[in-house]
Amino acid sequence: MEKIRTRYAPSPTGKMHVGNLRTALYEFLIAKHEGGDFMLRIEDTDQERYVEGAIDIINRTLEKTGLYHDEGPDKDGGYGPYVQSERVKTGIYMKYAKELIEKGEAYYCFCDKERLASLKTEVVEGKEISVYDKHCLSLSMEEIESNLSSGKPFVIRQNIPNEGTTTFKDELYGDITVDNSELDDMILIKSDGYPTYNFANVVDDHTMNITHVVRGNEYISSSPKYQRLYDAFGWESPKYIHLPLITDENHKKLSKRSGHSSFEDLIEQGFVTEAIVNYVALLGWSPEDNNEIFSLEELIKEFDYHRISKSPAVFDIVKLRWMNGEYLKKMDFDTFYEMAKPYLDEAITKPGLDIKHIAALVKTRIEVFPDIKEMVDFFNELPDYDTAMYEHKKMKSTKESSLSVLKDMVGILEDWNDYSNDALYAMLTDYAQKHELKNGVVLWPLRTALSGKQMTPAGATEILEILGKEESVSRIRKGIELLEQTQ
Repeated sequence: MEKIRTRYAPSPTGKMHVGNLRTALYEFLIAKHEGGDFMLRIEDTDQERYVEGAIDIINRTLEKTGLYHDEGPDKDGGYGPYVQSERVKTGIYMKYAKELIEKGEAYYCFCDKERLASLKTEVVEGKEISVYDKHCLSLSMEEIESNLSSGKPFVIRQNIPNEGTTTFKDELYGDITVDNSELDDMILIKSDGYPTYNFANVVDDHTMNITHVVRGNEYISSSPKYQRLYDAFGWESPKYIHLPLITDENHKKLSKRSGHSSFEDLIEQGFVTEAIVNYVALLGWSPEDNNEIFSLEELIKEFDYHRISKSPAVFDIVKLRWMNGEYLKKMDFDTFYEMAKPYLDEAITKPGLDIKHIAALVKTRIEVFPDIKEMVDFFNELPDYDTAMYEHKKMKSTKESSLSVLKDMVGILEDWNDYSNDALYAMLTDYAQKHELKNGVVLWPLRTALSGKQMTPAGATEILEILGKEESVSRIRKGIELLEQTQ
């Protein structure tokens, strides 16, 4: 059985979009699921769109996500070069383009910009494109040789018949047939000698022995042209797997304006790599059971590309936040603390507080690291708050009962010296029992007075332990003062 070989072939044009990461991930999983090879190939033939540093972003992202390639610019597996601009220098694309010319499947085109601008246009998928009229196909050999020897600029175009149909097979969509009249004579070699993306793609995939090609379904419309190239050369085409569109919550194509369209965006927003990879895997693919949490190793074992959906995948930031929170809960504490510390250092400005203790409190309560600040800022200073917070029906807490508890507590805590969590909890529950009060009637007003917040990452005793006697008593006195003002 032929060894599976897949490739991730990005263009170095900036940040790695979520869609590009999904393509890389699926290519990786398809190869690794069957014990195949995963290749990295840089497609930089579009020099106008090249962004300095983008190749570093690609390498860094693949390494960080664990999508290690078996072959690539830094790992020659015998199919190099792995950067298209370097492959251009070998003459490989011109060689194959001239082979197509000899077969009548391609031709030289010498039309200048003025003539091309005069051609009729058609609207295809919302874009206005000019349709080439095969003018240069009728040039004689003498005219072609004369133009070439005089150095006249040219491109090489694919020669697609006006009649008949072209069929290609997609692993998800099945056979797709189009009328040749709908296909344009696309350019294979540009006037600068560089191949177009489409042509280089076909030549490289064949010469690098690629067996499976994964890409977005926006390329389905280009696939008949690819198929015609494979047929013209007499090559076997790879298996094509076209992925569903990724949309935002409003079912619009996920754009850069969404604020979370790239891997870098998500990392900056406090998501962890493992959660991002896990979530991106589910953008169009589903396992056989209802499990949603997968390590990369588990994904390799479970991934079956036949379970990829044809329906658009919605990028749900709320779902990703939930998943990220699950990863933070399972993370070992030392790793969590190391990642959370920059956020804690920014959030906690009051000296003397136990940052590590606070980190332990928030670990199971946050979904992303930036959540830390709003959750712990009350440790620095007591915020302004509404005394209505002392009312809690479920806890059977009222302003009157809260004031009574706080007045008792301020004296008790002033004389109390063991501010460890366990000792405090034992003392407070003992107080509640002696006064025939539910624990909540005691703990709720204390937590409110200490934090000034509806929600906190810890209960009253843990907050008392972190704040210590002096600060705790001061805040409780403030709570008594506020409650007395509303009497």
